[in-house]
Amino acid sequence: MLLNFITWNIDPVFVHLGPLTIRWYGILWALGIWLTLFITTKIFKNENLPEAWLDKLFMYTVIGTIIGARLGHCFFYEWQLLPEPVTILGITVKYGNHYLSHPWELLYIWRGGLASHGGAIGILTAMVLYNKNISKKGLIWILDRLLIGVTLCAASIRLGNLMNSEIYGNVTSLPWGFIFVRDGGTLPMHPTQIYEMIYCFVTFAITWWLYWKKDAYKKPGLITGVFMIIMFGSRFSLEFIKLNQEAFESGMILNMGQVLSIPFIVWGIWLLIRSNKKQNAIS
Repeated sequence: MLLNFITWNIDPVFVHLGPLTIRWYGILWALGIWLTLFITTKIFKNENLPEAWLDKLFMYTVIGTIIGARLGHCFFYEWQLLPEPVTILGITVKYGNHYLSHPWELLYIWRGGLASHGGAIGILTAMVLYNKNISKKGLIWILDRLLIGVTLCAASIRLGNLMNSEIYGNVTSLPWGFIFVRDGGTLPMHPTQIYEMIYCFVTFAITWWLYWKKDAYKKPGLITGVFMIIMFGSRFSLEFIKLNQEAFESGMILNMGQVLSIPFIVWGIWLLIRSNKKQNAIS
């Protein structure tokens, strides 16, 4: 007989080493970065690209991802209801951002708070700089090679969210619903962290197949376009069954995750259309 739900009560701490606490989330972040490097290394070797490029790519990607994810969380999700609404130039503002008046707290990463959309923006910014300073082959060129491995990093991070018992869905009657005990849960909820891991693995399988079996890297923008559409299209859809991360989202038609996903989806569609037109022009 199948259970009607799964009780999830995993300790988010992997080990205590004196005053040092190592959490599953941090371990899985590190694993995700290593997987991205592992996959990208295979791609660079396949194309006989300079090893020095790979070393610098690793540095740019890690720094861009962490800074972007942190800033994205702070400025996209940390809006708080003001004690009194403020009117500026005829516009009434009900919410304020704590970090605008306390910018030094942006560095307090140990408090938690990393946003995937911010990480995506951070990667794009880092790759613009990487292209300018290192590869000089164009932004899309490096994204077509980097984003394949990024899918595995995203999956690893979502597993970290599951270990933290955070960012899950609404109440469900499905037999695989999770009761997140450590977050005070008493009802089975959609384990959207697992759903997101699944679409990350699907995106990896498709982009990996496109690269190795269809030589899609020779069609600039095809792999990046597929990545954007599947990753952010799936994220947009799943937000309908996820709990809002912050209170201010309750009054929005689309929540913050959906609003931030739309530009990436549109860009992905445009890249697919453009890559197809270029291919037809060549043939």
